[in-house]
Amino acid sequence: MLKGFKDFITRGNVIDLAVGIIIGAAFTAVVTSLVDNVINPLIAAIFGKPDLSDVWVWTLNNGGTPGDTADDAVLSIGAFLTAIINFLIIAAAIYFVIVMPLNRLAERRKAGEPAPDEPVSPTEVELLTEIRDALREKPGV
Repeated sequence: MLKGFKDFITRGNVIDLAVGIIIGAAFTAVVTSLVDNVINPLIAAIFGKPDLSDVWVWTLNNGGTPGDTADDAVLSIGAFLTAIINFLIIAAAIYFVIVMPLNRLAERRKAGEPAPDEPVSPTEVELLTEIRDALREKPGV
């Protein structure tokens, strides 16, 4: 049972996944800094708010008592747009910083290696010739 667990843990996919999670966690700080220090100031310059989460917000009254905001629903298109922009920034950063360089590295490695030969199936005559030669070498036949 412990051997099976050891084999599972030392399998390449599990280690690759662990490294990916650690790098992703470290990369979060870089993306957060990009959003907080570059993107949000640009949004503040355009919309007058620090981010889009406070832009295009409507409060809908659900019919509760007047003045009671606990029953009100908030429709926030800006918060949704902020989530989409953050996702696109993270996806673009991961692609251009991690995926694209690794793909180029893989292409360079492939370019240096010769193409693997395709296995050629022997013909019927070649197989019969091999069988004949093997039978001749057998003593007593």
